[in-house]
Amino acid sequence: MEKLVINGPSRLQGDVTISGAKNAAVAIIPATLLIDGVCTLENVPNISDVKISCSILEKLGAKVTWISEHSIKIDSRHIKSTSAPLDMTSKFRASYYLIGSLLSRCHKAEVGLPGGCKLGARPIDQHIKGFEALGASVNTTQGKIVASASHLIGTSIYMDTVSVGATINVMLASVLADGTTTIDNAAKEPHVVDVANFLNAMGADIHGAGTDMIKINGVSKLHGNATYSIVPDQIEAGTFMLAAVASKGDVVIHNCIPEHLDCLTAKILEMGGEVEESGDSIHVWCNSRPNKTNIKTSPYPGFPTDLQPQAGVVLAIADGTSIINESIWESRFQYTAELNKMGANITAQGKSAVFEGVDFLSGAPVYASDLRAGAALIIAGIIANGETDLYNLDHIDRGYECIEEKFRKLGANITRVNEE
Repeated sequence: MEKLVINGPSRLQGDVTISGAKNAAVAIIPATLLIDGVCTLENVPNISDVKISCSILEKLGAKVTWISEHSIKIDSRHIKSTSAPLDMTSKFRASYYLIGSLLSRCHKAEVGLPGGCKLGARPIDQHIKGFEALGASVNTTQGKIVASASHLIGTSIYMDTVSVGATINVMLASVLADGTTTIDNAAKEPHVVDVANFLNAMGADIHGAGTDMIKINGVSKLHGNATYSIVPDQIEAGTFMLAAVASKGDVVIHNCIPEHLDCLTAKILEMGGEVEESGDSIHVWCNSRPNKTNIKTSPYPGFPTDLQPQAGVVLAIADGTSIINESIWESRFQYTAELNKMGANITAQGKSAVFEGVDFLSGAPVYASDLRAGAALIIAGIIANGETDLYNLDHIDRGYECIEEKFRKLGANITRVNEE
């Protein structure tokens, strides 16, 4: 069993470069199935979710070639199957993007129910609603989703809730449909925009991504033969920004888009940190104990739910009482029990948690319950007194590339070891 051994406390200082966005990559890779041709993706994060996505495409008949550590060429001209392996799709949430892509290109899809982090109920009803509105028949049976359509016809679709996954999936399903599709109450996240930009680069006709109304004019074919660079990962950038504040550090974060992090920047300033933006870099530093603040997660451009656990570590050692209200996932506070093992004083109930700031955290054996909880516990280990052993690293490896190496270069005492 692998674990991270972290000896703290450490003050993080130096420069870190952010990888391509996980949430964009795991949607764009299935989107390449729409292309009757070859495309090249750059700035691809080298993480387990991406590797599984590529393996699934190969099982479907695509040819995937790693040109370099962060660049892949995908040839989807000879797709031979529309049935994705259940054992692979069950490993991560974004496998549901295969449905929209296969349904659009081949008019049928068979995909296992998606896996991923256990954050409470994560229904895909809005995805199915969108597929059916376009003219597909969708059934869930024996642990898989089976969708088919003789042809897809553009229509107007209203999302009952703001859903990133459903917005992207309906976009994928409608790019080759007859006529025009509009998605009302669409998600605005940067990776929604990135998927739309990728599709447009391949010949799609999509307008309004980044607003709550997206318009897709169906085209007959996506041409490929183009190169596309994936947007930087706002969540990884935010993770290091919060780590700098928690450790009273001084960190310059490169290869990021500062405007994607405006909401986090505002909260860091409330916490007593300092932020300076320069082109595609953000400089974050903090010279004193963080201040208390209240946070409510909400869809972009609000405070990201994927940065809530990392922010929780800062509030666990802040001066005073803070409250986090989680409006997206009902089980996002599982990490607080692990922080309490380290001496935090957090009371979580339902979708809210009260953080009574303590002077310091102490090292302890802790377990990552999901991807972002794992990142939060790494930060906690870095600022804690003594040794922290962090387990369940498979969660972390799904979304962060070489995370211990990046923290180590900033001065953290962190090592990955195999425990018998």
